[in-house]
Amino acid sequence: MRYRYRPQYFAEVWQPGEPSLAIPLACAGKHSDSATSAEQLASASAHAEAVHIGVWNETPGLLFSTQLPTDGGSMTVHTLQAPGSGGRLSPAEGREAGLNTPPFQANVMPDIPPAEGLVAPESVRGCHVQPKDYAWFQEALAHTTAAGLMAFPGSGHTTARHLTDRQGRKHFTGLEHAASMSIQDAAHTLFGNEYVGTNHVSRLNGPRVEAFSGVDKEVFRLLARGDVEEYRALVHASRGVRPRLTFDKNWGGPVSVHADGSVFALRLLPGQGQEPRPDSGR
Repeated sequence: MRYRYRPQYFAEVWQPGEPSLAIPLACAGKHSDSATSAEQLASASAHAEAVHIGVWNETPGLLFSTQLPTDGGSMTVHTLQAPGSGGRLSPAEGREAGLNTPPFQANVMPDIPPAEGLVAPESVRGCHVQPKDYAWFQEALAHTTAAGLMAFPGSGHTTARHLTDRQGRKHFTGLEHAASMSIQDAAHTLFGNEYVGTNHVSRLNGPRVEAFSGVDKEVFRLLARGDVEEYRALVHASRGVRPRLTFDKNWGGPVSVHADGSVFALRLLPGQGQEPRPDSGR
């Protein structure tokens, strides 16, 4: 029987060579009032409580409820924080995490054993990541992040290498065809750095707009060969200088670069100014 409560996300706080801190996140939003947000936060707590990492009932968590008023007023984000000493994936027991090893599909029993001394009460539904699973869980978080980053430039096979079958690896191993999915088939130089990814063209109130989603060329090379350790070292070293959000005159539009090496750029499709205008009725 599947358990329907689970966090939507995990925030992983990490630096090379150190154990990660994993924080379950749950969020919701609606066009409503603060009373509805209170109900959403109560529901979100059940999702965050479905995962315990380390000591029972000591996992930190963050809950969010976004309130979008129907009268067009300002958006409000309600937040609850659950403090706790857990969540840190320290190699207190078992092996050290090896982030360059292929992703491993573990079978962790979906129960939380809240042991109290020598007494083990009846288990409750959920997932308890215990010390023997820390290395696996840290590897799973790292590979899942890498897969999400590789999906951004549209590289299916590179995405697949960082996923297990249960996470949908087979979905990304088929033929990469431009007519059916995004493929890593474009490269651009932005702010003097090379990025690889894919282009999309759509109409925005008439004009055609080109969107480029990609990652730093060196980041792509490292993750394409499965070197998650070196990728993290590169991202950590450049985390203070890489983020950027401004207009690139050589590209011809706004460009957003994130600390993880991903980039998103927009511009009017070049050459539209030379297109003949439609006949005005003469």
